[in-house]
Amino acid sequence: MGKKPTAPAVVTSADVARLAGVSRATVSFVLNNTQAHRVSESTRARVLEAAQQLGYVPHAAARSLRAGRSNLVLMPASVSAAGQLVASWVDDLESELERHGYVLVLHAGRFPDPVSAARAWAELRPVAVVALDGDGLSGQAVDVLTRAGVRGVLAFASREVQGAYTIDLDQERIGAMAALHLLSRGCRSLGVIMPRERGLATFARPRLAGAEGVAARSTATVSALELSFTHESAAELAGNWREVGLDGVFAYNDEYAALLMHALRAAGVSVPGDVAIVGCDDLVLSALQEPPLTSVRLDLPTPAQVAAALHDLVERGVPPQVRGVEPVLVHRRSS
Repeated sequence: MGKKPTAPAVVTSADVARLAGVSRATVSFVLNNTQAHRVSESTRARVLEAAQQLGYVPHAAARSLRAGRSNLVLMPASVSAAGQLVASWVDDLESELERHGYVLVLHAGRFPDPVSAARAWAELRPVAVVALDGDGLSGQAVDVLTRAGVRGVLAFASREVQGAYTIDLDQERIGAMAALHLLSRGCRSLGVIMPRERGLATFARPRLAGAEGVAARSTATVSALELSFTHESAAELAGNWREVGLDGVFAYNDEYAALLMHALRAAGVSVPGDVAIVGCDDLVLSALQEPPLTSVRLDLPTPAQVAAALHDLVERGVPPQVRGVEPVLVHRRSS
């Protein structure tokens, strides 16, 4: 049997210091961009060149110990499947947080309850947590995070989350707005798309409840329609449409709405003649559909505003006020 390969030696800041001819403290000042200690440009250049030559990467945990806190901002990863609008917004938020010295990380674990989730998040010792599905948080979960040293918990939620800074996002209101519009167009048998994709039920269930609340005050009915984001799933639903017998659909978001509209058209079902359809997010693609898609636009606070608020929450404990998410109905020819 051959010898077991030897793992390469880990490059340390001491190696960088020796190659650059400086102290380890100077290496730390340069690589952590410490403003309180002045380092000449020539010395800075030598340190950076030595680090690059050796392939040195600073140790995040050690840096956190020196600073007294980490620079990680944790976000539950269910948002990664929430659609193009959320994905683009989170991407911009990541850039804005980076400007304040933070690193955004997504946590993809599945947990039976909010406290179990909080304990798992706390193991990473983030400095802050941003929950776009904040209705799933609890005061007890926030307490677990706070006791673990998390300095700020920011929750997008329809209710005040005890111990967290809450930005208003009422998913039920979105579903209610779509349903009210469909009723105003004469629809009485409504369907609400429930995506099968992981993580989306958190957002879809309250949207369904909002539509059901509107229907309960009228003679209309609401049916939940499960749909995977695949051509096959949409074709199956469209193929049974005559049996389903619905005249209006809130399709969760614009992407599911576009998928469903194309499948319905292929199955000979007219939009809006046979069924009116409303999406959500008002993506660019919504106006490009045939017919153009009615959508609920979500006016979100900017990533810059949220990043600045989170930074103030971490540094001072009190963030500036950030406006909530405002839904706005954009009427086009699909309804």
